[in-house]
Amino acid sequence: MPNSWLLLAVQLSAPALGIFCFHYYGLYKLITRFVGRRGAMKICVSIAVSILGWLLLIYMTKFTLSDVPRSVIVMYGLFSIIYIWTSRSFITYLLSDYIPNSYKKNPDKAIPVLIYGVGEEGTQLYYDLDRSSEYRLVGFIDDDRSLWRQMLFGLRVNQPEAILPLVREHGIKEIFLADPNLTRRFKRDLLNKLAPYSVKVKALPALHEIASGKVMISDLRSIGLEDLLGRVPVPAQQDLLEKTVRKKTVMITGAGGSIGSEIARQVLTLKPETLILFERSEFALYQIEYELQQKLKDLKDAHDVSSTSLKDIKIIRVLGSVLDDKLLRKTISTYKVHTLYHAAAYKHVPIVEDNPFAGVENNVFGTELTALAAKDLGVELFVLISTDKAVRPTNVMGASKRVAELVLQALADDKNHKTLFTMVRFGNVLGSSGSVVSRFQEQIKSGGPVTVTHPEIIRYFMTIPEAAQLVIQAGGLAKGGDVFVLDMGQPVKIVDLAKSMINLSGLEVADELNPDGDIAIEFMGLREGEKLYEELLINENCTPTEHESITRNNENYLSNAELTPKLVSLRQTINTYDTDKLLALLNELVEGYQSSDTVNNLNDLATVVSYQDDLALDQNLHSSLEGSASLKRSS
Repeated sequence: MPNSWLLLAVQLSAPALGIFCFHYYGLYKLITRFVGRRGAMKICVSIAVSILGWLLLIYMTKFTLSDVPRSVIVMYGLFSIIYIWTSRSFITYLLSDYIPNSYKKNPDKAIPVLIYGVGEEGTQLYYDLDRSSEYRLVGFIDDDRSLWRQMLFGLRVNQPEAILPLVREHGIKEIFLADPNLTRRFKRDLLNKLAPYSVKVKALPALHEIASGKVMISDLRSIGLEDLLGRVPVPAQQDLLEKTVRKKTVMITGAGGSIGSEIARQVLTLKPETLILFERSEFALYQIEYELQQKLKDLKDAHDVSSTSLKDIKIIRVLGSVLDDKLLRKTISTYKVHTLYHAAAYKHVPIVEDNPFAGVENNVFGTELTALAAKDLGVELFVLISTDKAVRPTNVMGASKRVAELVLQALADDKNHKTLFTMVRFGNVLGSSGSVVSRFQEQIKSGGPVTVTHPEIIRYFMTIPEAAQLVIQAGGLAKGGDVFVLDMGQPVKIVDLAKSMINLSGLEVADELNPDGDIAIEFMGLREGEKLYEELLINENCTPTEHESITRNNENYLSNAELTPKLVSLRQTINTYDTDKLLALLNELVEGYQSSDTVNNLNDLATVVSYQDDLALDQNLHSSLEGSASLKRSS
């Protein structure tokens, strides 16, 4: 007990120094329920500094060890740490665990989940799940053998092989992938394993995509369709990307479409001098121009504008059709275009099949007018965005795109100009307008059924950003007259895609084995002009390029002298609306083009071909197709 007022003042100075140090080191600014390890360190440092200050104050006065023993100082430090840390831990428990748990409603109805990954992300995700009344964590999964059978937060860490038994035993509804480094192939395999159980799989984004320092449930995203493809995009070659874009005037026709708009986005980041958006749809033009202006503003804010060329980039919007020759030439000549990406086309197969004249006029003669304007006005590079449907086409859309390729090949054969004409051919892209994926999503959202044309139909798929990036790089490889083919990976069976999308939505497929499922799949029959599979090559005369995902294919074509009279006849049939003559001319021009009746017969034949694991069709089918086409041409 103090025996003087001075000693009492020295004793009272201890908590005063402690409060000052706690305030100085920010302990009072910490949210109590999130004190954690950093809070514990702040408590220890604050108390140590306050004790040191108190000790100096004591021995700066007249007091000796007989008045204030050293044991008092040591005990004061230890008890301070114990009491302050314990009190805060108790309050943390009340706020984070006891009180929330006492107010949780229907704990039995909480969604049972698993966390895949016992890293920092997985443990932080656990804390967020533990505070949620919506989820009930059953256990952890991890690849590390040393962690198997260990306990974390009272829950067992299991090996990956235990996923299916846990799903069956506990009725797991969702699995959270807390390891951002998991590959797409792993995710695809996991989804295939879980397909019969309708388990949702969600993943954390890559670490650099997580804006906050704490991993939370809100950071999780559903596994996307791109993960189902199992594709690993090849890193872009920056020199190929910049070769025909950087500090150049770039024009994109069809700039408001799925591919055109993505090319525009990527071109903008490569810092062109001028970006011209040429589009016939006013609304689509407004949307992409507004988006790019915002993107340009964000790029300027993120960089030192004075040291880059961002401040000089001009975005020009041009409202018009590629059939308007005067507008095309005025635009190209006014802005002195260096590189032109021609993405404007009618691509929806059934619509073009019902409106063949509009389709051929836009796809063929729109391409011809744009290409001729580019040639006459000295454009350095012209890139046509083509399609796998141009190979042995079974519909007017595919045939018109192949004729557009022939136009460019004929112009490339003429060496009296400096323009490099090239074509890039690829399959379907995920998320494009009118794609089967978008239709499936709408049908699942409305409760089904999901409609598939044929149980054996297959298609190649690629993400829009990857396709656009490869198109730009292919332009950097152009030598003139090239037909570039993008590596589309393995084709996907559409009915399997539909089942996967249903399962990704957390629903079950209703079929004969599971009549009580949520969404049924109905087969509607092949549409007019549609075939079971698409090809990327007319022949196998292809050579690799500097980029492993881009192949150069050498295909037969007509000279300008041979092609011109046929195009004149094609124009006449459009003017007279002669459908039979139009189809006959397409049959003459396009190798392997078949009428809808022939296609339907051949598709019936194709149904007997077994669907191999690698999704490659039997060569006999190719022979049947080629033989039938040759028979039709000879007749």
